[in-house]
Amino acid sequence: MTLPTLLFALLIALLYGAFYHLMRGGRVWRLFLYFGLSILGFAAGHLVGIWRGWTFLPVGSLNVGLSSIGSLLILILGDWLSRIEGKDRSKV
Repeated sequence: MTLPTLLFALLIALLYGAFYHLMRGGRVWRLFLYFGLSILGFAAGHLVGIWRGWTFLPVGSLNVGLSSIGSLLILILGDWLSRIEGKDRSKV
């Protein structure tokens, strides 16, 4: 993967994270959480596509379709897991 392809993938992943933050809201730390989750999911989707030999919406050597699906799945899962609150324990 060339440097321009890597930068393009990073740009798309960061845009997904920013758009998800715009939809869901939250504080600044959630924006950085969504950025990280989106990059992780984008890379995971691309690697799964390479591993399985699947291509969906390729742009050069970047598999944008599967990478986008991976990014959105990890964003949804990570957002759901980050909103779980622990139960208060009884001090009896």
